[in-house]
Amino acid sequence: MADMGAFRDAVTAWAAGGPGGPAHEMAARLSVRAAVLLEGRSDVAAVSALAERRGRNLAAEGVCVLSIGGAMSVGRYARLLGSPGLGLRLTGLCDEAERPYYARGFERAGAARQGFFVCAADLEDELIRALGVTRVEELVRAEGDLRALRIFLRQPAQQSRAPQRQFRRFFGTKKGRKIHYGRVLVAALDPDRVPAPLDGLLSSL
Repeated sequence: MADMGAFRDAVTAWAAGGPGGPAHEMAARLSVRAAVLLEGRSDVAAVSALAERRGRNLAAEGVCVLSIGGAMSVGRYARLLGSPGLGLRLTGLCDEAERPYYARGFERAGAARQGFFVCAADLEDELIRALGVTRVEELVRAEGDLRALRIFLRQPAQQSRAPQRQFRRFFGTKKGRKIHYGRVLVAALDPDRVPAPLDGLLSSL
């Protein structure tokens, strides 16, 4: 929904120090009821892909799925979107290492301190474990990236890494690749193999 995209842009501008009026106006007009605070755009791609697989249109449901540009920004976004600001219900997804930022940000915004979901390492790690490295390699081949992967794996720094960590690093080596594979990996999941944090997030909305 284009209007929800405009709302996301208005919130991002507000968080960067711009006026809050446009976000307030659009939140009321679109009946926005909840905000999903995600660390990056690849997380947005994965959440959106799973929602589509399950036949859900989150924007039409009044749910704004938002990249906040890193966990350290969660307090600012939670304050603007939670009870001190727009009064939306807050949830989100973060890496284990970033849990304290989310817990503190949600608590200060009057949201449930555990109202978000935590990945063991990060979302890519969760997806790779759910699919298995053999299946992930098949997907890389199908996407035309096998040659790039093999070149990457010849780097000395990769020789001692486990395959799962190699894939995680590979997805981050080219602009847009993590976002692309966020969708590809989710699309390839068996319905009963969706990682618990991702499944829990969508089920909570």
